[in-house]
Amino acid sequence: MSFSSTSKLSTFLLFFIFLGSISIVSADFNNEFDITWGDGRGKILNGELLTLSLDKSSGSGFESRNEYLFGKIDMQLKLVPGNSAGTVTAYYLSSKGSNWDEIDFEFLGNLSGDPYILHTNVFSQGKGNREQQFYLWFDPTADFHTYSILWNPQRIIFSVDGTPIREFKNSESIGVPFPKNQPMRIHSSLWNADDWATRGGLIKTDWSQAPFTASYRNFRADACVVSSGKSSCGGSASSGGNQAWLSEELDNTKQERLEWVQKNYMIYNYCSDSKRFPQGFPPECKIA
Repeated sequence: MSFSSTSKLSTFLLFFIFLGSISIVSADFNNEFDITWGDGRGKILNGELLTLSLDKSSGSGFESRNEYLFGKIDMQLKLVPGNSAGTVTAYYLSSKGSNWDEIDFEFLGNLSGDPYILHTNVFSQGKGNREQQFYLWFDPTADFHTYSILWNPQRIIFSVDGTPIREFKNSESIGVPFPKNQPMRIHSSLWNADDWATRGGLIKTDWSQAPFTASYRNFRADACVVSSGKSSCGGSASSGGNQAWLSEELDNTKQERLEWVQKNYMIYNYCSDSKRFPQGFPPECKIA
């Protein structure tokens, strides 16, 4: 994989990158997020930019002030540049408790010039093990790119610059729990995971390159905010008024884009890992 391999950037892809770059009206980080750990390594600058840093002593993290039950969440990230081996930038939605729900983007650092691995996962009622991993078709450290989660009662869609990369459908009809009852906060953290993050832990963090910094901007949440047990979408989030995203699904064009990404850039899919599931794949894999 080479970031300079423009032969892969067909007119098809460039068109959709353009679509995904439409400007976003961003919220003030001071109103939306709290830096939750890191002893000053996380910073909010003028309400428009948030940075997390990692050094040998500590990483850092933040979480949203609001809890959401369904929504369309956009954030632009610029990842740790250069030799980021051993580092992980996690950006995710999560509830609390032993039977928590979670929707994950995790960016696994790598040696200079090698692509990041984008790791995705979905937890429902404390159970995850639904990993899909991708390379990206651009250098995510050179500029900001938009990472989005669409979460409604029927499906979860992960998107990058407007291009869907993964869809996790509600499969409760065949006994698969789906995140739909527990409000979740947005979290992000930058931390050292050199025991597993890069080539299974073979490549360790080079602390001479520290501090490592990831940057965030242009946050937007079209979402049902839950406060004191009540949803801003009405009596229940699933009946939430005129929010089009509450029933949004992939049209034919977006389905083609999803299939294109999975064919060309997916590097791991739990639904194809027969060694991991010798007794048969999880039930949701059969209808994916």
